[in-house]
Amino acid sequence: MHLGDEEDDNLKRILSTSNKALLRVCGDYDLNNDEEFKELVFERSRYVYNDALEYFDKNFLSQINSLGIDKALDEIKLDGD
Repeated sequence: MHLGDEEDDNLKRILSTSNKALLRVCGDYDLNNDEEFKELVFERSRYVYNDALEYFDKNFLSQINSLGIDKALDEIKLDGD
């Protein structure tokens, strides 16, 4: 299966939007260095692509919360140094 340029642009837009949305919720993660965050971005993008975004938060709430809490704890540790 070959995707056209229009579909490529759509997928890039979906990935970018998912990354931004999850950065806002989870904290400042680097997509290229954190595999767990990257996987979550891909999963959210899959839900968007399949027109099922309304189910994403419920299905991935524990992962979203874990990343957010981990980032908050990292920031507390950095502030405490």
